Amino acid sequence: MKKKNMLGRRLTGEPASTWFFLTPASLVLLITAVAPLCYSFIISFFEYKLNRPNAEPSWVGLDNYAQIFQQDMFWTVLQNTAFFAVLSVSLEIIFGVLFALLLTNNRKSTRIITAILLIPMIMAPIASGTLWRMMFDRTTGVINYLISLLGFQPINFLGSSKYAIYAVTFVDIWRLTPWVTIIVSSALKGISGSYIEAAVVDGASRFQIVKNIILPLLRPTLMLVLMIRFTDAFKVFDTVYVMTGGGPGNSTEMLPNYIYNQALKYMNVGYASALAFVLIGCMAVISVFFIHLRNKAYRSVR
Repeated sequence: MKKKNMLGRRLTGEPASTWFFLTPASLVLLITAVAPLCYSFIISFFEYKLNRPNAEPSWVGLDNYAQIFQQDMFWTVLQNTAFFAVLSVSLEIIFGVLFALLLTNNRKSTRIITAILLIPMIMAPIASGTLWRMMFDRTTGVINYLISLLGFQPINFLGSSKYAIYAVTFVDIWRLTPWVTIIVSSALKGISGSYIEAAVVDGASRFQIVKNIILPLLRPTLMLVLMIRFTDAFKVFDTVYVMTGGGPGNSTEMLPNYIYNQALKYMNVGYASALAFVLIGCMAVISVFFIHLRNKAYRSVR
């Protein structure tokens, strides 16, 4: 009987202690994330421009949201963001899978190469953006210096609306392909070797093994990686802000840059808050879509 009482106290005490330790972090999250998010949602229904003297919010209802979809600039920015996300994430997945397949062994050289590949990922986005902005510079950049050695004219990578979006995309691919490689490598190590051994016995080539065994088994992981990277690509800000500031013109203006300019450059806080929730809505739709694909992929390999 005494043991039962002790067991009961232990079971009832564990949730209490758990909540006790979670309370500080929950309060910090509530103050720094949830409360500002709720306030932004409320402000999105007001016209609130901080650059006006004695500015006070005035109720406009859904006008801010309606104005978003009536602005040509919004569609341009959305197109830039979607193009950047699709191009960068697609190439990151392709290169990440290739590198993971090449690096799935326990050789010492492989571990050294993996450590080198991690360098772009651990660099701060601001630092990597500044580094590549200097390297892409038309007059003093090392890339144009190498191009001139080959006998070609220097290319204005960051000052041309034709090339700037590709330069920014390249830097994102350079930074985050190692992350995809690590995730896919971990998934590859979880694949049973019996599948591959059976395929080798049946005379399957390496290409057939990758196509018909490895990639189908990797599908749930790839769907998860796609979801995380797409939502992250729609939030890109640091690298673009440092490298181009959204220019030249609006060629590299992304949704986060557009929201930043509306809020802190033009002081149009109500409109910027509405834009922020449109961005959240876009990311939610993308997440739900990829979660559905991941669940479907997971069922197919069970």
